[in-house]
Amino acid sequence: MPHSTTDSPITIHPITPPQGSTYTFGAELRNANLENLTEADKKTIIDALYTHQVILFKNQQSLTPKAQYEVTQLFDPLATGYGHGKTLDAKRSILHPDLKTIPSQPQVQVIGNGPVASYEGLENITLKHPHHRTFHKDVISDEDDRDNTRFYRWHIDAALYDLEPPKATSLLAVKVPKTAPMKVRYDDGSGDELMVSRGSTAFVSSYTMYDLLSEEDKEFARTTKVQYAPHPYIWMSPCKSRSNGLGLHSSNLELPTTSLPPISPSKIKTLPMCWRNPYTGALALQIHPSAVQKLILADGTVIDDLGKVREIVYRLQRPGIAPTLVWGVDWEEGDFVVFNNRGVLHTVTGSFLEDEVRVFRQCNMAASEGVLGPE
Repeated sequence: MPHSTTDSPITIHPITPPQGSTYTFGAELRNANLENLTEADKKTIIDALYTHQVILFKNQQSLTPKAQYEVTQLFDPLATGYGHGKTLDAKRSILHPDLKTIPSQPQVQVIGNGPVASYEGLENITLKHPHHRTFHKDVISDEDDRDNTRFYRWHIDAALYDLEPPKATSLLAVKVPKTAPMKVRYDDGSGDELMVSRGSTAFVSSYTMYDLLSEEDKEFARTTKVQYAPHPYIWMSPCKSRSNGLGLHSSNLELPTTSLPPISPSKIKTLPMCWRNPYTGALALQIHPSAVQKLILADGTVIDDLGKVREIVYRLQRPGIAPTLVWGVDWEEGDFVVFNNRGVLHTVTGSFLEDEVRVFRQCNMAASEGVLGPE
């Protein structure tokens, strides 16, 4: 049932999954004036995010980049700098081609597909939607590519080196080309498939991912820490993804330390495997599977065999991306989504023709404090 606080007109409407789906996260928030939020509105939005993990506001075509930044900053008022810092400047980073920075609001990036003559101070830019053929080891054939797609890369928005993972990320759909839906093929031997709209952003709950574990695996997850690679998006740049987008194949393609930018050991991130929701106390199995380098067990044992590390992480995470647990957002122009970046994983899907113009805005900030682990 929709509900609201007594002091805010905003009402909260939990998402109803389509038939056959069983995910239990997501909500639409209505009656919000995002350009002029009261303190009661802000509290309602913050509560909704940490309760529902992904919140959707419709008809936000006129939302300014400044307001998008301010809404995203609600969840961490002390955070001011873009979540990846200046790492986008590194030409070898796998993130570099995908984002363009809005000059007037550098925390907000433009992503999408196709040529854009002018937008928010950016002139004559060409956006490129990530395609799985640039990152996956095995790809869908050209003749099947228009009707079939993959999860590109399940991830957390985080630099995972030096900077703290953002608390929230926002996405605004500015221009959405509407064409036929696509079939997401897992192609991992499971036979799993999922129909989504073209270019859908897919989300899964990391809280559900934890809840699905056996009691033994829950204990392992609560007591294990994850060490991420230094400069992970450069380190992994030669590597190729599994067909379902959940982590990398181990083929000894990672760049050696000598090929990376200078490394400060104090900036290498070692984070809990489980991250705690600050409102509910629930635990999320929150791991960026492509950036993992080592696991540190409760007794201090370090697992540094990369192939073994990836297999352990994959075994724990794979049940949580089952088709019934995935919400593929069917974007419409003006949709504004904010998600708990410390409680969900997400991925791009789909492919577009060169002349299919798609424009989105993304915003997140490196957090002012570290993640909460198990109590």
